[in-house]
Amino acid sequence: QFTPSSFLRIGQLSNVDLNEDIRELETELPRQYPSEIPHNEKLLSLKYESLDYDNSENQLFLEEERRINHTAFRTVEIKRWVICAMIGILTGLVACFIDIVVENLAGLKYRVVKGNIDKFTEKGGLSFSLLLWATLNASVVMVGSVIVAFIEPVAAGSGIPQIKCYLNGVKIPHVVRLKTLVIKVCGVILSVVGGLAVGKEGPMIHSGAVIAAGISQGRSTSLKRDFKIFEYFRRDTEKRDFVSAGAAAGVSAAFGAPVGGVLFSLEEGASFWNQFLTWRIFFASMISTFTLNSVLSVYHGNAWDLSSPGLINFGRFDNEKMGYTIQEIPIFIFMGVVGGILGALFNALNYWLTMFRIRYIHRPCLQVVEAMLVAAVTATVGFVMIYCSRDCQPIQGSTVAYPLQLFCADGEYNSMATAFFNTPEKSVVNLFHDPPGSYNPMTLGMFTLMYFFLACWTYGLTVSAGVFIPSLLIGAAWGRLFGISLSYLTKGSIWADPGKYALMGAAAQLGGIVRMTLSLTVIMMEATGNVTYGFPIMLVLMTAKIVGDYFVEGLYDMHIQLQSVPFLHWEAPVTSHSLTAREVMSAPVTCLRRIERVGTVVDILSDTSSNHNGFPVVESNPDTTQVARLRGLILRSQLIVLLKHKVFVERANLSLVQRRLKLKDFRDAYPRFPPIQSIHVSQDERECMIDLSEFMNPSPYTVPQEASLPRVFKLFRALGLRHLVVVDNRNEVVGMVTRKDLARYRLGKEGLEELSLAQT
Repeated sequence: QFTPSSFLRIGQLSNVDLNEDIRELETELPRQYPSEIPHNEKLLSLKYESLDYDNSENQLFLEEERRINHTAFRTVEIKRWVICAMIGILTGLVACFIDIVVENLAGLKYRVVKGNIDKFTEKGGLSFSLLLWATLNASVVMVGSVIVAFIEPVAAGSGIPQIKCYLNGVKIPHVVRLKTLVIKVCGVILSVVGGLAVGKEGPMIHSGAVIAAGISQGRSTSLKRDFKIFEYFRRDTEKRDFVSAGAAAGVSAAFGAPVGGVLFSLEEGASFWNQFLTWRIFFASMISTFTLNSVLSVYHGNAWDLSSPGLINFGRFDNEKMGYTIQEIPIFIFMGVVGGILGALFNALNYWLTMFRIRYIHRPCLQVVEAMLVAAVTATVGFVMIYCSRDCQPIQGSTVAYPLQLFCADGEYNSMATAFFNTPEKSVVNLFHDPPGSYNPMTLGMFTLMYFFLACWTYGLTVSAGVFIPSLLIGAAWGRLFGISLSYLTKGSIWADPGKYALMGAAAQLGGIVRMTLSLTVIMMEATGNVTYGFPIMLVLMTAKIVGDYFVEGLYDMHIQLQSVPFLHWEAPVTSHSLTAREVMSAPVTCLRRIERVGTVVDILSDTSSNHNGFPVVESNPDTTQVARLRGLILRSQLIVLLKHKVFVERANLSLVQRRLKLKDFRDAYPRFPPIQSIHVSQDERECMIDLSEFMNPSPYTVPQEASLPRVFKLFRALGLRHLVVVDNRNEVVGMVTRKDLARYRLGKEGLEELSLAQT
């Protein structure tokens, strides 16, 4: 159908696709866009590079570290705290901005549509109202989708899988850029205002991570501004720790749950953790919640109140009327089972849908059209459901923001409209707190069914959107339905309060979809401000996770797998002891000599077929019979900086001292090292020699070739390595283990399976 080379050029794989410039691609390949991209989940993509969490301890690094005295280390520690405080403040402010803008725009939209519906209910012609609502939704979503699809595709979705990969050590292009943050914030505002079945909570985590990555570097590569501060933190290890703090600050701003944020970062996000980090991250989360709280309190006009700790406030649950008894515990466990099954169904449907999207809807224009279609369908479904519903409730004493009367008697409103004709956050709170009897069981049943499919179809569109709130809403709806039917069966006993079951249903549904346990329990407890429910929520989440895991993976892990990211889990596959490093490693290895010709280095770096990033340095003896003993390891980025600064001498006078580079020269080039093509080396310079001794890492980690896969995996994963050199018993280099060699092996249904590698 088409040649492999054209296949490699088509970067448009999925909605986190990372081509620098899609439009340029489309002009290059006018006819070569295949109608279908062959993709399956048993692939591992080669386009993702690894991050380097291991410091290169070369002579420059050691000299600098020896120069730093105790007080200097203390200032570095103080700077870390300052950065964490700044992360918290800025994340809180971004959350405020999103919240205020969404509230005003959505309010405006609902007022316009409500006025229109009220006008046409009297004199007929409601189809015009439907048209207005659908058009408003589709046009808002179109803007939100266009900026994501054409400007920054990595801002699509909630961003949690991408941040998870980043913290695991996979370099996902553009994931922590300023541009991504801007598109993310605008995109999430537009998609929530556009009435899609999405929440604004998930993207806060990504936004917090981008803010953290930006602040900790003390400069912006996008804006080409360097503030000359925090230069010590310009390396992957430090950046990673701040990014996990940013993710935690995002969660705590979204739910008003600082402890939940720390636990989220620990459970879902970070793959590396230490004790100092815990306290700093908690500090960042607290500051973020506090900032959001104070700004929103001032905005709502009660400056001293501090009553809105998070973007979503579940409202308070009173202990007197909402206690639970021991005989309800089996009921809660049963709800957990239902949540697990529904969550697994949601994930399975979304899996097939995402596969379809990757294969057929890979062009930006198609992605925008699909997003508009979903927006229009969401509005239409909502309108038809409200139109057909005959569920009228008295308006007195109800807290409905935009009551729609439609065909109800005067002084009554349509209760289906409280669920559909509102932002999802408000609908969740209504389902939790409306008094018993506010909803007809039929209304809730229809709503759950429709919203389930809408939310499933919406997740994975090319818009910035989270899956937290829709899952809570689906769960709250069927939970409330469950509570109503219980009180119906028990002839209206007092303990069957529907609000309590709505909370449990929400927890079960969200747990069944994303499979978080510890952090979600704490987030729910903090968001409802009620500790008595800790135990039932924990039971519900455990059951939902166990039942869901029996069928399919969690939503985020599934999307990571679908994007073919070489993600390393905590442990090597259980049955992999039979494999050794010799079978896993990549060979042959491109080695450099300690004193090497510049021409050779340039040729190796320019070779497009082998895009290696680390090169073992071997002893450079003129005598060729001598074996190549390992001396160190040098990275592509370091070689490029050396060539850029022209650190080399003519062959004749090797005794001359080369121009000294400082560690600062390497840090200034981080993280976007120039490509080798941009560095010009003249013909004379190619004959010069370059001495790698003081730039290479003289003590790289190595493993003997007989080591078993779990052993290699443990070393690689725990230290966050990027390259692991495999040596034989004479210390000669025989191979190299990188992330892709380890991520290839996975436990499948039949046992250990090996994934194939794909270029795209």
